[in-house]
Amino acid sequence: MSLFRRRSEETAGIAPRRPHAGVLRRERRALIKAREDALRDVGGLLVEMYRRGGFREDLLAERAAGIVGIDARLAEIEDLLHARGHAPRCECGAPILRGSHFCPNCGRTLGAASANGAASEETVVEPAPDA
Repeated sequence: MSLFRRRSEETAGIAPRRPHAGVLRRERRALIKAREDALRDVGGLLVEMYRRGGFREDLLAERAAGIVGIDARLAEIEDLLHARGHAPRCECGAPILRGSHFCPNCGRTLGAASANGAASEETVVEPAPDA
């Protein structure tokens, strides 16, 4: 049994690590350039088909599918880059560091439950809105 096969069997149940943000940004820049080039090529292809008087829908569909694939990967990268972690947040939306007593953005006083990221166990009764 080869070393590669053995390693792939050992890591079969392990989720892949999220790539570093810098790697994702570089890939995004390269994909944006590739998308622009592909769109330019499709436009040129369409003009040439018009000049020659014959359209090949299969060729256009193939090129469009490639661009849609690039768009899908760009959407994945955007989701990975802009995915918010599970860090607790203040009412203003700023992430709260563990052990903080005040919000670093707005200065609100934080309770012990908010600072630790745990939910409060107190029952809060709010009046029903007027109908």
